[in-house]
Amino acid sequence: MRGELAALMAACLWAVATVMFGRLGKALSPLVLNLAKGAIALVLLALTLVLLGQSTAGLDRPAIGWLALSGVIGIGLGDTAYFAAINRLGPRRALLLEILAPPIAALMALVFLQESLSVRAWLGIALTLAGVVWVIAERVPGGTIPGRANYQGIIYGVLAALGQATGAVMSRAVLADTAVAPLWSSLLRLAGGCVIILSILRYQGPVVGALRPLRSPRLLAGVALAAVLGTYLAIYLQQIALKYAATGVAQALTSTSPLFVLPLAAALGDRVSLRAVAGAVVALAGIAILVNG
Repeated sequence: MRGELAALMAACLWAVATVMFGRLGKALSPLVLNLAKGAIALVLLALTLVLLGQSTAGLDRPAIGWLALSGVIGIGLGDTAYFAAINRLGPRRALLLEILAPPIAALMALVFLQESLSVRAWLGIALTLAGVVWVIAERVPGGTIPGRANYQGIIYGVLAALGQATGAVMSRAVLADTAVAPLWSSLLRLAGGCVIILSILRYQGPVVGALRPLRSPRLLAGVALAAVLGTYLAIYLQQIALKYAATGVAQALTSTSPLFVLPLAAALGDRVSLRAVAGAVVALAGIAILVNG
């Protein structure tokens, strides 16, 4: 139950952060945005580890290497692709592609970790994903149907889902069989992600020039808040979920972010349709099956 609850809390925080990232993406490139939020969260995680005096049990070289590599793939490359997808498709279309991550993760875990799920669990995953699709595939006024979306954005969205699923399976491989604490795994994953982003930025040109937009105090404050919610807290909760829940279950529950966007949209004055509510009910039924299965 601990892992499932952490996954849902992560999904809620990611929903709030996604709205913020969508607005920040208008002023920052996906690489710079990913690096900024990763660096801020990395500092916060390091300070938290120092304050708590978290044990380093299980942190041998193989574990450190796998966790860092999972961060390179899932955070450094996966999140950058996700921000690029948001810029091209908008948050709702990007989230539609994001739900590919749970079944990909479940299949990869089945192949590489021999982590099988019951028929009941697969039914829960299917219902959860169906409900999410029903919510975010709804055509919005002035919007475009998914089939006419920017193809480049679709490619980025698929790559983001693949990267996050791969990173989740690699994290699960370490967390499930060792005493590594979720805080340490979060720190190592973020460090790996930041390193690969810095490497790409340096390859493209001077890093200082790329980071120039962050001189705006207002913009930096927005990135900091989004980083606290969507990276510092959400990734820590995701790692707890991966430690205490099966990969497919954890990924399915963390992909319910679009459902948490509904009350946010209503609070902001947007109309929430009956179809959206019905989709939320279906997804919640799937979550109930997963949590109790």
